[in-house]
Amino acid sequence: MNFMTPRIDLRPATPADVPFLLQLRKLTMTEHLQRMGEPVDEDAHLQRVWSNFDDAQIIRANDESIGLLKLNRAPDEWHVHQIQILPTHQGSGIGKRVLSAVLDEARCKGVHMSLSVLHGNPARRLYERLGFEVVTETSIEATLRWRP
Repeated sequence: MNFMTPRIDLRPATPADVPFLLQLRKLTMTEHLQRMGEPVDEDAHLQRVWSNFDDAQIIRANDESIGLLKLNRAPDEWHVHQIQILPTHQGSGIGKRVLSAVLDEARCKGVHMSLSVLHGNPARRLYERLGFEVVTETSIEATLRWRP
């Protein structure tokens, strides 16, 4: 077991990453989507993998692909489309480290950040601890915003 903090880096996603991203999405989202009555078939997952693909970055720990960050950096507000960490790496602070680094950068640039989270997804607690606040809610999800 590695007791050292892993080195985390991001690299742009490529089409070669799609099989990993499809598996990652299934592992991290199927349970939440099923609970909300949303589609979980292969096509629905693939459509979401390809959505905003230009904004996709692979999260790596010690050179191993362990997650995804899809972040759109519009001039007035950055939007996190997706952040997903493999279940075997969840709870180790990696998501917090990635989001904290992005928030630091957004703070320096003076831009707001937003994201949406499905009801019942435990990641919402992390977002709120980092300073995101609910701005709207539907029966399926909440939209949260962070201000510098």
